[in-house]
Amino acid sequence: MTARRWAALPVLLVAVFVTTLDFFVANLAVPSIRADLRAGDAAVQFVVAGYGLAYAAGLITSGRLGDLYGHRRMFRAGLALFTVASAGCGLADGAAWLVAARVGQGVAAALLAPQVLTLLGELYRGADRATAFRWYGTAVGLAGVSGQAIGGVLVSADPLGLGWRACFLVNVPIGAAALAMTGRLLPRPLPSPPRRAGEGTSRAWLDLGGAGLVTAGQVAVVLPLIEGREQGWPPWAWWCLAASGPILVAFVRRQRRLAASGRTPLLDLGVFTDRTFTWGLVAVALLFGTSAGLSFVLALYLQDGLGLGPLAAGAVCTALNTGFFAASLRPGRFGAPVLLLGLCLLYDVVARAAQPYQVALALLVVGAGMGLIMSPLLSSVLSAVRPERAGAAAGVLGTVQETGGVLGGTITGTVFFGALDGGDWRSATLTALSVLVAGALGVLAHAVLRPRARTPVPAGSVRRRPRARSSWPR
Repeated sequence: MTARRWAALPVLLVAVFVTTLDFFVANLAVPSIRADLRAGDAAVQFVVAGYGLAYAAGLITSGRLGDLYGHRRMFRAGLALFTVASAGCGLADGAAWLVAARVGQGVAAALLAPQVLTLLGELYRGADRATAFRWYGTAVGLAGVSGQAIGGVLVSADPLGLGWRACFLVNVPIGAAALAMTGRLLPRPLPSPPRRAGEGTSRAWLDLGGAGLVTAGQVAVVLPLIEGREQGWPPWAWWCLAASGPILVAFVRRQRRLAASGRTPLLDLGVFTDRTFTWGLVAVALLFGTSAGLSFVLALYLQDGLGLGPLAAGAVCTALNTGFFAASLRPGRFGAPVLLLGLCLLYDVVARAAQPYQVALALLVVGAGMGLIMSPLLSSVLSAVRPERAGAAAGVLGTVQETGGVLGGTITGTVFFGALDGGDWRSATLTALSVLVAGALGVLAHAVLRPRARTPVPAGSVRRRPRARSSWPR
């Protein structure tokens, strides 16, 4: 592995970190945004929800765009758009402008995410790939568990008198520097092989109808999950969820019809024929759902349940970050048991109404479990996918990450507030933690019962029977 390729890794990871961070960083800025822009409740909600909705809805289409026009080119386009949209957020003089810029950030993040995963698979092989994915998992996890804390620090520090705008403007110099380095550090792709006679031009065709169907289906799933609980589950939320099924079924049928007619579909459904990939997606959804649900519960329990201030609550949550970072440097096969152990310890601490430092010790174990498991899991999910399906697989994986996080936060929040009717914070927290323990049990079941991985080969080549091996890299 050349030094140049390793030099490209920080550029990819910076893009991952800032786009993941921006999903959470605005939460702590909401009160300041409301006061400064005189924004209403709906506008403030969409400052947060607009980003996540655009992010989740655009991932599958973005994966296909990378396959068509080059992952390096789409990465640069996404990074440039994210930088411009971040500047738009920081310069917004009204709620509508801010919401539109946040949606632009989400579109850019969706454009970036599949390209990063695919480029990691293209640039690194063998042990180098395991190392690259370890750092990828570290970047994603750290951004997720520290996003709200970083947002709180930026708003409190008020650099240059920018207030909440610093949460977005900080991305501009970071994005500009990463974009400048991309041209020199990311290797240019190899020339495409010559097309065989009779192959036609389907390779360069984008299924716009399929893009519209999958986007509408994902919006119909994610929008009510984000906004439904906030608005008390109004009828439109249930209608959206009901409509999502037929829309996504229509999308699948269209993809099958296009493939049967010899045209290239938006999503190659063949990625789901490998059990390692399919069952790995379930584990990814459970892991990201558990992480999002835990972040939601902690924010409420530490401040409203234990009466800690924002800085004290952030200090307790630092233990989660510390455990994650330390363990992610040496990921291994015991992440799922450690994650389950940490959540059980946290349940016991809350049940005994222990001190905040004891909560922090339990969170240290939880973070270690997440750090041990995240990068091996993400790497194993993509390990058996054929190279020509890499963009599609990366788009699906990113979609599952986002949707799993939204589902985890929604389910945990619904259970929490349902149990809080009597005003008993401890009981409500214990009930929500039970849901998270169940999610960790699902991740553990996958780690124990996971199918064997197969070595991917390009389409049309002869596959030799590989020796069985574990689907998780050592």
